[in-house]
Amino acid sequence: MAEQHDERSGYDAVAAQEKWVRYWRENRTFAVSDDESLEKRYLLDMFAYPSGDLHMGHAEAWAIGDVVGRYWKMQGYNVLHPIGWDSFGLPAENAAIRNNAHPAEWTYRNIDTQAASFERYGVGFDWDHRLHTSDEEYYRWTQWLFLRFFEKGLAYRKDSWVNWCPQDMTVLANEQVKEGRCERCSSLVTKRQLNQWYFRITDYAQQLLDDMDQLEGGWPERVLAMQRNWIGRSSGAHVDFQVEGRSEPVTVFTTRPDTLFGATFMVVAPDAALADEIVTDEQRPAFEEYLEQVKKQTEIERQSTEHVKTGVFLGVHATNPVNGEKVPVWAADYVLADYGTGAIMAVPAHDQRDLDFARAFDLPVRMVIDTGEGDPAETDVATAGDGTYVNSGVLDGLTTKAEAIERINAQLEADELGKAAITYRLRDWLISRQRFWGCPIPIIHCEACGEVPVPDDQLPVRLPDDMRGEQLAPKGVSPLAANDGWKNVACPTCGGPAVRDTDTMDTFVDSSWYFYRYISPHYTEGPFDVEAVKQWMPVAQYVGGVEHATMHLLYSRFFNKVLRDMGMVDFDEPMLKLMNQGQVINQGKAMSKSLGNGVDLGQQIDEFGVDAVRTTVIFAGPPDEDIDWADVSPGSTLKFLQRAWRLSAEVSSEVDVDVTTGDRGLRQATHRTIAEITELVESQRFNVVVARVMELVNATRRVIDTGAGPADPAVREATQFVAQALSLVAPYVAEEMWEQLGLPPSVAQSRWPAAEPELLVADQVTMVVQVQGKVRAKLEVSPDITEDEATALALADAGVQRSLDGREVAKVICRLPKMVSIVPAK
Repeated sequence: MAEQHDERSGYDAVAAQEKWVRYWRENRTFAVSDDESLEKRYLLDMFAYPSGDLHMGHAEAWAIGDVVGRYWKMQGYNVLHPIGWDSFGLPAENAAIRNNAHPAEWTYRNIDTQAASFERYGVGFDWDHRLHTSDEEYYRWTQWLFLRFFEKGLAYRKDSWVNWCPQDMTVLANEQVKEGRCERCSSLVTKRQLNQWYFRITDYAQQLLDDMDQLEGGWPERVLAMQRNWIGRSSGAHVDFQVEGRSEPVTVFTTRPDTLFGATFMVVAPDAALADEIVTDEQRPAFEEYLEQVKKQTEIERQSTEHVKTGVFLGVHATNPVNGEKVPVWAADYVLADYGTGAIMAVPAHDQRDLDFARAFDLPVRMVIDTGEGDPAETDVATAGDGTYVNSGVLDGLTTKAEAIERINAQLEADELGKAAITYRLRDWLISRQRFWGCPIPIIHCEACGEVPVPDDQLPVRLPDDMRGEQLAPKGVSPLAANDGWKNVACPTCGGPAVRDTDTMDTFVDSSWYFYRYISPHYTEGPFDVEAVKQWMPVAQYVGGVEHATMHLLYSRFFNKVLRDMGMVDFDEPMLKLMNQGQVINQGKAMSKSLGNGVDLGQQIDEFGVDAVRTTVIFAGPPDEDIDWADVSPGSTLKFLQRAWRLSAEVSSEVDVDVTTGDRGLRQATHRTIAEITELVESQRFNVVVARVMELVNATRRVIDTGAGPADPAVREATQFVAQALSLVAPYVAEEMWEQLGLPPSVAQSRWPAAEPELLVADQVTMVVQVQGKVRAKLEVSPDITEDEATALALADAGVQRSLDGREVAKVICRLPKMVSIVPAK
């Protein structure tokens, strides 16, 4: 076991941790300042979930954020760095079922554990700005915001096929299904038809795309690319197909209206309402049998290019609007119900999936773009490239796709059979959850009045306290549905008998607005103090995982735009900068109990101390890269920190000594390090920061051991900056050093020094001398050496003279002060 107590120096890591945690708490070291003259900076970490004590992932994420917060504070900014817990959710409910308890018991016990661990870990949080989403004072305002969305038509209910997790017995949004499985429990997701609540995020699809321009350079490009892909803007046309037996035409969206003349059949998703509506009585038995098969498949399976094409004829035909042909209408699983109307026009010659289906069911294939690659009807390979339009009526002979699309769209619009359109892959956000431990949806259902909002003065709709254990077990509907005393109420409008909505909200609703509430966590006049938010936001730096790119990060941007339109915020984007952290892995793999490669954070802290663990995770690599714990050495880090501490123990000069009289070489090293670390922190290259501190510690030790010793004023200056720089990653040893140097606490409240320009200029530089391109000498020269001086020095060097061997010099090329190149005569 590594020794946290250094006998030679007297440094005791455990005692330091206890001492400074108490000091920071009692003195509110990281609290927001009341000084209004200070520029505000809002630092935000993604919410913690209280699933147990802190783990190695927390160790990296919060160490990274704390570097930024502590640096800003020493730069003189008024820093808000709050802490809170995303405390609703399934783990608490499942634990309550196992332990015959109420979810709140498990939740708040874990919060207390994590809060103590966060304090021990030395993160500079403002504990006055703390919240929990399961507190009534918080979820009251989540419900208030839901009602504002409802009033604006942004919250609505509809019957639809939804993703259903058979283990958790709840619905999932598309974003919560990963490769066909529930992202939380990994169960295979199935489909189920339910009446559910949605947020109309699609109303903001284009704004979500457009406003990414404001995030360029501040957010990782891969996050922006993931969001653009998820929103999935497509340009094309809406085209009306008249279907037999249906008075209204079926509108399909296509990105290639220029291939309409090649549409030889239509395909409808079997689980779309349209399929059930238009199937003939004769074909219904076959259709319903096929539908049951489709329900057992995941969307991933249905969309796979390797999936064997299956389908059933619906017994009806549709009219192709551009040529009047009757085309058969089929139901097939490769079309999804939530894509437009759940129907597509099939152009098998130019779409491989359509071609595979056509071949499977002997349907016609007509080439309408001659790409020179052969007729797909003969090659069985669809052609998707550009070429000459054929078999396409008014488009025949055209060779440009853009011109063909423009012409066919104009014809469709003139004939009132379609028009140019834009669609998005993004679907409305499904927020209903059939579980207990979540924010209740504040709607009352009345047979006479319909959906009635709970009046604002009756918020919050509280969760009942009398449910626990097996009463919370999933049953396919919310456990709240079985609580008649809670569910049955009088209608607020007519006073008649009514029932509460028994679903709770997706926890991503809670985390879509928490960053506003942090600013005024106990505000009682609304979800947040509007004027305070305008002063502190947008968030200056957000830190969290890339796994939330198409969920939390997209939802929070949507919320901000709604709040902006409500006049509650005056900015388009809630976070200006985003930093993603990597994972902490072990032996090349993600940590897991089954692999037996887990690393316990508490055990690592007990063995090496908080500072060694924090410094190790920062030093291991750039913030966004994974850290393999098998490749790092917190023991070696601890030894380095002890060496750094010994510097402060040895400094013997007075606090107010004139540092300008100290060793110039060390002073230059110190100020170059100040300049470099300042730039490195600003560019988020935190691992290199640690390397530069290590170099300065070594340089200071050399002066102590070989120069004027501990009394040299330059040693004090260097050691003070080592303490300041280390406070970003190793706050306890930094505080001990600062105190040992005789300086008033806390180092976290000291002012970050500015590098003195005159000390950044080197006294000498190394000038390389080449003869015929080969290095023959390295000379130490003045940075402002002249060409004549450089030439004379170079030619006087013995190694250069040997290389010339008496030959005349034809030319001397100077690139001062770094290089002189000598070209001898032939």
